[in-house]
Amino acid sequence: MTTQTRLILAVAAWCLAAVVVILPLVWLINNRDWGVALMLLAPFLVYGLMRLGRALEGWARAAEVPSDTSHRS
Repeated sequence: MTTQTRLILAVAAWCLAAVVVILPLVWLINNRDWGVALMLLAPFLVYGLMRLGRALEGWARAAEVPSDTSHRS
């Protein structure tokens, strides 16, 4: 898998995770009386998304392991 393909997959995975996490949170905050209390949870969720983004970037930019295993020591 090329680096460019891995970067595209990483961005797509992060966007999907962000939508899955943030959209329900925003809906609950907007539509429920007790949803305002969830605003205390928002910074932690954003931090988690930032960590996920960094991990996905590390995965996408990691050097590929050579698949040639004929040289065993």
